[in-house]
Amino acid sequence: MGSRTALKRLYELESRRLYGIALRIVGRPEIAADVLQDAFLQVWQNAKNFDPERGAGGAWLTGIVRFRALDAVRKFGREIPSEDPTLGDEVFEPDVIERLDAEAEARALTRCLRRLDDRQRRCVVLAFVDGFSHAEIAERLAAPLGSVKSWVRRGLLALRSCLEA
Repeated sequence: MGSRTALKRLYELESRRLYGIALRIVGRPEIAADVLQDAFLQVWQNAKNFDPERGAGGAWLTGIVRFRALDAVRKFGREIPSEDPTLGDEVFEPDVIERLDAEAEARALTRCLRRLDDRQRRCVVLAFVDGFSHAEIAERLAAPLGSVKSWVRRGLLALRSCLEA
């Protein structure tokens, strides 16, 4: 178990972005909130396993949220959702400064995505926005699995380079 102060600070810094990712994948605010809670619990329990040599902390967090969200989609895809609005959580509105920051980040990401070749861009979006696995992307694009993995990896490296510049 890690430091409560560190976890709280991490939550303050990353929760809105990660909630947005979860919401994009699961499509329901109450499930996205559960995904986020489960992800931070996993981070709390496994913080000692994070290895900065293997990648950036933000990517590690995004991966945890993404996998939790995909699990939720599989789980809740088999359940009948309730139409009762009192059962869901409230969606929070970020303040103006946070919205401006998010918009600037979105513009930078859009600019960098446009620089990727079409196959890389499509694979990255299918994987990290729509939540498809490499195998599902390969099937969807009728492309070899190894090529899809390569396009995703090269696309992510190009995005990192572009966003750091």
